[in-house]
Amino acid sequence: MQPTQEGKISVSVLCSDLMNLERDIKQLERNGVDYLHVDVMDAHFVPNLTFGVDFIAAMHRVTKLPLDIHLMVEHPLPIMEAMDIRPGDRISLHVELGEQLHELAKAVRARGAHFGLVVNPSTPVEALTPYLDEIEWVILMLVQPGFAGAKLIDGILDKVAAARRFLDEHGHPETEISVDGSVSCERASLMRDMGASIFVGGTAGIYRKGMTLDESIPLFRQAIK
Repeated sequence: MQPTQEGKISVSVLCSDLMNLERDIKQLERNGVDYLHVDVMDAHFVPNLTFGVDFIAAMHRVTKLPLDIHLMVEHPLPIMEAMDIRPGDRISLHVELGEQLHELAKAVRARGAHFGLVVNPSTPVEALTPYLDEIEWVILMLVQPGFAGAKLIDGILDKVAAARRFLDEHGHPETEISVDGSVSCERASLMRDMGASIFVGGTAGIYRKGMTLDESIPLFRQAIK
């Protein structure tokens, strides 16, 4: 299944050289990446603790690239209220949070940002059904969320094609599919054909051992054309 949307790159800053992040961001800008993917974790919804509201504000000071903010938190509203959300940023919350998502979607859009949902590996895509009219994209987790460099879940790539069929059959062909976790060039190319159009690049696709960003990003972009 060939998607109609142009493939986009969202680079995971969790995999960057955090002591030289501004340098990395400037390299990413020069290479024309589309988004900077920021994983916000609370050590409750997932077992890791990562970036917070001050980090988001600092990133906004050094780049005009839209942030692709993935909230892996049990209580997203107070974090969102404190966060420097810029118009055009993308905020993704987990469908596993349940019914509060309707109000959270309104809160995101009130800030001029875009709203999407994340689906964990064990969660069926049918869990998206109550929210299909509110989301602009779906992030499919291909690994257990919480840590960079996690192992790809066996058989998970089939979920990409299943999600594309589900969205199309429910009248939402415009809803994009983003894939996150162990997205190598080879896997990205396969998932592009299955209907994915946004690719979160980390250690498998962008920050590759023995390669500079100037080398890895063109290869990754070629894979998702």
